[in-house]
Amino acid sequence: MSLLGACETPLREAYDVAVLDLDGVVYRGRDAVAGAPEALNAAQSAGMHLAFVTNNASRPPATVGEHLRSLGVEARDEDVVNSAQAAARLLAAQLEPGSKVFLIGGEGLELALRERDLVPVSTVGEEPVAVVQGYGPDLPWKQVMAGATLVHDGLPWVVSNTDMTIPTASGVAPGNGALVRLIADFADREPEVAGKPQRALFEETLDRVGGERPLVVGDRLDTDIEGGVAIGWDTLLVLTGVTGLEELVAADPSCRPTYVAPDLATLAEPQPEVTHEGDAAAVGGWTARVVDGALQVQGDGATADWWRAVAEAAWTHLDAEGQPVATDGVRPPE
Repeated sequence: MSLLGACETPLREAYDVAVLDLDGVVYRGRDAVAGAPEALNAAQSAGMHLAFVTNNASRPPATVGEHLRSLGVEARDEDVVNSAQAAARLLAAQLEPGSKVFLIGGEGLELALRERDLVPVSTVGEEPVAVVQGYGPDLPWKQVMAGATLVHDGLPWVVSNTDMTIPTASGVAPGNGALVRLIADFADREPEVAGKPQRALFEETLDRVGGERPLVVGDRLDTDIEGGVAIGWDTLLVLTGVTGLEELVAADPSCRPTYVAPDLATLAEPQPEVTHEGDAAAVGGWTARVVDGALQVQGDGATADWWRAVAEAAWTHLDAEGQPVATDGVRPPE
């Protein structure tokens, strides 16, 4: 039995909504991932609803929607869902309308709180009854200190996400998770998390955009794919972001995608089944096997099938032996 999923029809026909991560899937920084706008517009034309879902809580949905449209993606603001909205959802379930919430974050979190009839405040003297935290590039340190003190004192504490890194124009930088870790260590407690891989952001997404057959699409195993697996939705890993060969072959069952592909063009394609031939995994002209703990790939064909064969062979070995395969010298076709 194949560890990867198979689909006889194009994914954009088999699933009615794509729950799309943004950074590393649709764009990198300010620029589109090559081919992404065309693939997404074609999927919408074929009837697939698109939800643009991000753990980044700093930008309001309208700002993200404008960015997507500037890249050529036919996106509506109401189809953008972020972890700030999921965090506000969690707080609204615990607090009375009109409750004051101390804000450690940016505009996205502020708007999300107000949408849920909660009042964002920035001083201890305003007597907040909870703390919310998310990424904000211009956060003053005094606000972080004040919020950390409230968390230490025991106020309910919800964070948008715990991503340790965030992509920027100048490279990878510390993300919200780094500051969450600082406050958690100071306060000696852990927060309630709204963003991926937790359920709240996925539930918020389906509540807002609808859908019965969601497909989670992401580039990160530890947020996008792990979250989809945990909630029981099928997943597609695209290799246009942070995940490469080394990370893929080491993925344990909790964060293995249903499908794996080089990019979003695969939404227009069926997903062939990977077959097992003795100790080898074969699909579309490629055969992958593990010999003395090292991955070997032979054959010719589509790049997507190369990745499918590799994932299948590597995960089969990992489950049997408990160790990832060595990938020295193995390179995907260009």
